[in-house]
Amino acid sequence: MKYSNRTFDPSQSCRARASAIRVHYKNTYETAMALKGMTLKRATAYLQNVLAHKEIVPFRKYTGGPAHHAQAKNMGTTTGRWPAKSARALLGLIQNVAASASVKSLVADDLVIKHIQVNQAPKTRRRTYRAHGRIGPYMACPCHVELIL
Repeated sequence: MKYSNRTFDPSQSCRARASAIRVHYKNTYETAMALKGMTLKRATAYLQNVLAHKEIVPFRKYTGGPAHHAQAKNMGTTTGRWPAKSARALLGLIQNVAASASVKSLVADDLVIKHIQVNQAPKTRRRTYRAHGRIGPYMACPCHVELIL
């Protein structure tokens, strides 16, 4: 597999990647940016708190739709959401990279998310039926995610 960032020492770092996962790109991007710089243990706890609505994912780039929530003040912004599907996908990727760390006999508590990247994948097309016999697009916006500890 080809990773965008090759500057990390393979013996001291772990990496994982998921391609064309069926989660919204924008939600996953914002969730990933919230995880950058966290330790592995903190990132796992944070994602579980997002699933339980105890912590929010701040939306800093794609702010056109999310509403204002009081929890977002803790993150230094006003807008945020709790994207459950994106949180589950990234939680699975973090568990995968933690397993890689244990195989390489690295201490999982010391590992920090140094690089996380989310790219858009090709859209999957479906169709929806409109008035007067027309057909409109009904697209999904999947994404690719890569993670290096």
